[in-house]
Amino acid sequence: MNGPLEDVSTFAPQRVQGPRHQVERQIREAILGGVFPAGSRLPSETSLAEDFGVSRATVREALRSLAASGLVMKTRGSGGTFAQYVDHRLIQDALSERVERVLEMGTMAYDEVATFRDLLEVPSARLAAEHRTEADLVALHAVIDAEKATTVDDPAVLELNAEFHSRIAQASRNRMLEACITALHSVARPLSFIDTDHDLGAQAVKHHIALYAAIQEGEPEAAAREMGQHLAFLRQHVAR
Repeated sequence: MNGPLEDVSTFAPQRVQGPRHQVERQIREAILGGVFPAGSRLPSETSLAEDFGVSRATVREALRSLAASGLVMKTRGSGGTFAQYVDHRLIQDALSERVERVLEMGTMAYDEVATFRDLLEVPSARLAAEHRTEADLVALHAVIDAEKATTVDDPAVLELNAEFHSRIAQASRNRMLEACITALHSVARPLSFIDTDHDLGAQAVKHHIALYAAIQEGEPEAAAREMGQHLAFLRQHVAR
């Protein structure tokens, strides 16, 4: 996405604060105020330096601080700097990135992440049965239809399973749950640690169908029970 027109200056120097702080503060306010919507490209470092009347090094330092807080993302090479989402997706992206990093470094075991994810999934299903909309049901049903049309060796199975659980979390209408569950499924995907065959895959889809039915009928305890049984089933088949 393109940012504001290049011939219209968005920023102006303000000497009340130190150079780096004034740059950081104004860019932060511009993002939070909607001047730069999520995904839009910020002006180049050279352009920002001219607008603020500071060096490129000062702009770079301010952008580094904003990136650390999750408000901007700088792409590799000359791709530029882009505004990030300022909502629960910010939590989701940050959590996913950090969990993936600690798993790669071996400072946390997969089982620890999986156990935490499972603790969130049961209340997520319960809330989904209470708060789901027709749009949620349509989305969940579409995932199940796609699962029925795949085979266990299809790489799409991992994506579909993650999407199904994320859709339930979305239907819970608790954005913190949605952010955490979606992030954890994107990193610690349960099916990637399971020796899946045709029978196991078919049983997992049956679990999804039962979960969908409980959510559709608006039965919170039934949905929680079905989710618990589904997760227990998957854990029994984790490849050791």
